[in-house]
Amino acid sequence: MKKITLLTLTILAVMMAAPQAHANNIKVSDVSLQNLDSTAGTVDIKFDVSWDNSFTRTDSNGNATFDRAWVFVKYQIGGTGAWYHATLVSGGSLSSYATSTAIGITSDGKGAFCKAGPSQTIRWNFGTTGDNVSSSSSIQVKVMAIEMVYIPQGSFVLGSGGTESGSFTDGSWTSGATIPFTISSEDALSIAASAGSLWGTSTSGNNTIGDAGTLPAAFPKGYSGFYVMKYEVSQGQYRDFLNTLTRAQQNTRTGTSLAAGTTSVTNIYVMSNTATISYRNGIRCDATISSSDPITFYCDLNGNAVPNESDDGEWIACNWLSWADLMAYADWAGLRPMTELEFEKASRGPARSGSPTANEYAWGNTTIDYFSDLSNAGTSSEAIGPTRPNANCNYSSASPDGPVRCGMFATSSSSRTTAGASYYGLMEMSGNLWERCVTIGNATGRAFTGLHGNGTLDSSGNADVTNWPGTGATGGGFRGGDWYYDTSYARVSDRYYAAYTDSARSSSYGGRFARTP
Repeated sequence: MKKITLLTLTILAVMMAAPQAHANNIKVSDVSLQNLDSTAGTVDIKFDVSWDNSFTRTDSNGNATFDRAWVFVKYQIGGTGAWYHATLVSGGSLSSYATSTAIGITSDGKGAFCKAGPSQTIRWNFGTTGDNVSSSSSIQVKVMAIEMVYIPQGSFVLGSGGTESGSFTDGSWTSGATIPFTISSEDALSIAASAGSLWGTSTSGNNTIGDAGTLPAAFPKGYSGFYVMKYEVSQGQYRDFLNTLTRAQQNTRTGTSLAAGTTSVTNIYVMSNTATISYRNGIRCDATISSSDPITFYCDLNGNAVPNESDDGEWIACNWLSWADLMAYADWAGLRPMTELEFEKASRGPARSGSPTANEYAWGNTTIDYFSDLSNAGTSSEAIGPTRPNANCNYSSASPDGPVRCGMFATSSSSRTTAGASYYGLMEMSGNLWERCVTIGNATGRAFTGLHGNGTLDSSGNADVTNWPGTGATGGGFRGGDWYYDTSYARVSDRYYAAYTDSARSSSYGGRFARTP
């Protein structure tokens, strides 16, 4: 019988939080291949996955929310060349995915949602009906995991009843405080200045609601259950993404020109396209590189050219990401962009018997305390000083000049407010980096149907999923504020830039992604 030969077995956990007692510290370990079936063209990938403070809880409406690891696999044939996305099939210990709470393979085979635990297996269809890999091939495998949180099905409201810029409101609104609008299904939705329709307080500019019309049933509105990344994409995550791309794709997904033929690099900090660290992004390459081979990127926030040291910032949220960069990452990981309606659901939580809090932040009130000091900068224990702020925004000369570590404000004794956590436990939904969401403020955004990435990019390194806003960023917008702007932009219902089209990279642009079960 022929067998798969392991050239190298690479174990890679995509770190979503810092490895300390109050962080989630997601890890994949003890990876091996077993149960080869050459006839069926399958092999099981065994692994352990763990993270700190895994949770399951039920809210007052009886709806369960919980965290899971989104696990997917990349493989390389022969130890060099391109990395491919593995197709998973039923089998192993994660064999079914019948409901949102089941653990198992998704219907498209692009990954699995897993509880924490040892000795789990997922079945890879490597053969002729799957990924067309010979059973005699030498392969290298990377098992990756991203922590996500399940947002349960249920009604919720858009708009807080406050005065946020461009806020959603019931169409009966004429002036003053907004009128919260209830989303109670995924059915097509009327957008109009009439009672019972969704409307907005602005009909032009960067915060526009767009033209009157219909939001199609296929557009994800947040009523149905969905998963969202608990944290913004980290610099370690984006580094790992870059290191699975071809040279041409790497050149597209970085700010510095790294096209084939380039051997000398001045602007080694490749996301900001600068020779030195800019706004706390430490992703870099060497000054001398191959003229044609893929480049190995690493984190180097401390600037000493030693890769991926403990203070090199891989846990910091990744900035300098364009809309196209983010969509490429989402496609590569089998995820999708989040809509701005889902952003409000994931931040605010379900519809409550009382009204939402006017002008609230993601932690459900108007209390916000930004900070001006850091300790253990760039490390997995990067933390704020003796005071207890809950957000990174409203930059001053005393503040960190950029994003901070994902989940930094949460401790083992935090309340929702002091942790800066959303209703469902998502971190940094207000402040740190702008969240890039699909807008309903123009026709391109409204055409989004919620398709997931398939794990593969085009030859240039761009996402190629139907009805996603394209590389020009029309259809994408901004929600949630950032480290630089004042606190008003960080309010859940603020839409100041919700329909703003910008295809560029910026020191305040980041994001996170979603997936429908």
